[in-house]
Amino acid sequence: MNKYLIEKIIFWIFRIMAFLVVGILFWILAFIAAEGMQVISWEFIFSMPKEGMTQGGIFPAIVGTICLMIGSMLFAFPIGVMSAIYLNEFLLPGKLKTFINLMTDNLAGIPSIVFGLFGMALFVNKLHFGDSILAGSLTLGLFVLPIIIRTTETALKSIDDTYRHASYAMGASKLYTIKNVVIPMAMPNIITGLILGMGRVSGETAPILFTVAAYFLPQLPDSIYDQVMALPYHLYVLATSGTDIESSRPMAYGTALVLIFIVLICNLTANFIRSIKN
Repeated sequence: MNKYLIEKIIFWIFRIMAFLVVGILFWILAFIAAEGMQVISWEFIFSMPKEGMTQGGIFPAIVGTICLMIGSMLFAFPIGVMSAIYLNEFLLPGKLKTFINLMTDNLAGIPSIVFGLFGMALFVNKLHFGDSILAGSLTLGLFVLPIIIRTTETALKSIDDTYRHASYAMGASKLYTIKNVVIPMAMPNIITGLILGMGRVSGETAPILFTVAAYFLPQLPDSIYDQVMALPYHLYVLATSGTDIESSRPMAYGTALVLIFIVLICNLTANFIRSIKN
């Protein structure tokens, strides 16, 4: 068979696979949108759930999800950024750096349910935070920490060394160079990693299952020690173990659509920030 014909066939196979993936994604989104739009309204978004979550809205779940997103980033972002700065700017290549990178990659590969069990054992029981926003945020922060470290480290590596050498040549110290040259240039990509991390934690169910999520709590939290409803757990309950699954199914699709919208906003924001830098 002619080698150009073989190349063309392989090319079309790759093209079909790519369009198949995109098609499946759009089919899922279209299905969720078609079912969810039937219940989407201002009342659904801004009202409390009622009648065993078969009526009313999902406002407490939206607020709870946002609280957990912000809380987890307040914990993970500074630790992740400082860790990445140490790994990329200060730590010399060697066994220690290899070991830390290996452990970071292993941490990223741990199943989310394990983080949930760890958070329950440490934050809920050992530190006596109870089922609370604080415990859930710390657990989600640990879960997303490897992502923040890796995205920040990649952002720092993307800065050409000539900028560092030019700063050193002008008499600037290493710390001054990192603070005033490297980090400002890498900040758009660092912020992109932050936003992507927020999108990641917004859809996690297992880490909050044991640490913060409430089955039915039609009220807003007063402090970081309160339980909250959260969109992913709320969706799980509506779809699997609600008081009336058939009656609450439209609310489940509406909740899924809102959750997808939040993740989409996070991803689009990250892409927008990245495009501004470029």
